[in-house]
Amino acid sequence: MTKDEFAEKLAKKSDLSKAKAKEVIEAIFSTEPRNGIIAIELDAGRDFTITGFGTFGTRSRKKREGRNPRTGEAITIPAMKVPTFRAGRGLKDRVRD
Repeated sequence: MTKDEFAEKLAKKSDLSKAKAKEVIEAIFSTEPRNGIIAIELDAGRDFTITGFGTFGTRSRKKREGRNPRTGEAITIPAMKVPTFRAGRGLKDRVRD
């Protein structure tokens, strides 16, 4: 589903205009600096939980060795923080059915 399709469905379900629905989606999911509620929370080191749906969080990965797939040369992959998502019980149950 694209962001436009998501905005259309949100507009129909919540009695909003499509433009307002897009604005709401951007306010929640944007990855632009100082925008996007979820990204702001993750940047601050906090988890973002939607009860029944899931939890967005971050995890630290250690530095590790890898290989360049083209050359086979060994490379060092630096330590970094990565985003994570753990599905909640309601989402898991819905998808399993």
